[in-house]
Amino acid sequence: MGATERIPVKSRFRGFLPVVVDVETGGFNPQTDALLEIAAVTLRIDDERGWVRSETHSCHVQPFPGANLDPAALEFNRIDPDHPLRLALPEREALNKIFAPIRKAVKAESCTRAVLVGHNPSFDLSFVNAAVERSGIKRNPFHPFTTFDTATLGGIAFGQTVLSRAVQAAGMAWDERDAHSAIYDAEQTADLFCRVVNLWNERHVVTEKSK
Repeated sequence: MGATERIPVKSRFRGFLPVVVDVETGGFNPQTDALLEIAAVTLRIDDERGWVRSETHSCHVQPFPGANLDPAALEFNRIDPDHPLRLALPEREALNKIFAPIRKAVKAESCTRAVLVGHNPSFDLSFVNAAVERSGIKRNPFHPFTTFDTATLGGIAFGQTVLSRAVQAAGMAWDERDAHSAIYDAEQTADLFCRVVNLWNERHVVTEKSK
């Protein structure tokens, strides 16, 4: 994608800024189970390479009072909520830490708000929204229900809906040892999303030029 073909971010997705999010939790119920880790990756358009990762922001989160911690979930994501080096923040502080650079990016790109990109994103958005409600945060930068799903996009573009398989089908590396950390999964999801959007843009440009 050359500089002359650059589409402003605000024009590409109806004024939304895609922000990739991954959460690690203490279970599947956002109302009762703890939010333990959150990572968010902002995106930008590079004049030479198209859509690319911009910045990654992450935070460990303290379980809210009375939160459930399912042992099976902790075994899966390998999180010890009581580890002294987690340096976890209460939900409100953690969300404000993540939301501040997202709001800044939305403003910088003249977008109206962020839209959450995730792999099966209803899960991630439900935990974000539940934590926002518990914390009493008034300015959630994310659209309350609209999302982009890389499981669907990966299935359409590469025939794979599992994140690890879709990433590898897209020609990128996957390290199972790093999987299921919020930062790693969010960055891999971001790369997959960018790969799909860039493929679409390239084909669209070729089609338009051939008319």
